[in-house]
Amino acid sequence: MLLVSKYTAIKQLVHSYFIIALSIYTYYSKIETLADKKIPLSKGRNSNQVFYITGLALQLSKYEKIPAMEIAEAIASHLSANSAGVFSIQIVPPGWIHLELAHPVLAGWLQRLVEKRGDIVAQGHGGTEDKKDKEELVTVLFSSHSSHSPSPQSPLPNHLFPIQYAHARCCSLVRLGEREGLITSEGAIPWLNKQQELRFHHPSELCLLSELVQVVDELECSDSSDSVKWQKLALGLSRVFDNFWRDCRIWGEVKVNSPEIALARLGLVMATQSVLRTLLEEKLGILAILEL
Repeated sequence: MLLVSKYTAIKQLVHSYFIIALSIYTYYSKIETLADKKIPLSKGRNSNQVFYITGLALQLSKYEKIPAMEIAEAIASHLSANSAGVFSIQIVPPGWIHLELAHPVLAGWLQRLVEKRGDIVAQGHGGTEDKKDKEELVTVLFSSHSSHSPSPQSPLPNHLFPIQYAHARCCSLVRLGEREGLITSEGAIPWLNKQQELRFHHPSELCLLSELVQVVDELECSDSSDSVKWQKLALGLSRVFDNFWRDCRIWGEVKVNSPEIALARLGLVMATQSVLRTLLEEKLGILAILEL
């Protein structure tokens, strides 16, 4: 079983298993040909589950003159033999293969996003740094000649405010979680329940998880950064996070009666903060502020 920690994006993980399945199914030279053309792989649109769809069997059937369903069943068999506990597999006519990620895999991936935050939370306690961040925000949002716009992709400055606001909200919630004793340096995020299932059931939780997977896939797997509308992705993630924050409580009765759910939701907040920061600083070219 390949370790989840080896890959930043879920799509990379799924792709790696297909490469293994192909190495068993066909000749090495043909793998090289397919690798050059890229294995067709897309994330499913159902936000209630994280799954991927490939038409690889349909593609192979054109080369080998074998029914796509037969090829799909063979590939699925190889995948099942090498991916126990990673995903469940379903074959859909006329030859599509659907892979749904197992919850422990998603939990490990979320934990990596949280750990990627590094020292962001600690930086939020410095007064001079906060002041500098606020001055930076004013410059970016209201100056039409901002020096932090590295490319023509940069949107109109005031369009960045919802993204910055969502990131600052994440930082604020994390600081509150620390003060309330929910977040500790020693404690792990309880993503899974005793049945090894994610604790997320509300549609807004599941939608945020799905959006995080999609955005990280884009960040790590895009052919060219010039072809991706990073502003649109960041605004989309910000909107989904706003819905999550509106619909899913962390404090009050949830914290008292279900502290594991409260902490798991804070984990989603931390993962969102990590991804928004990457979008702001690496793709939109501005400093991700810590508070407004």
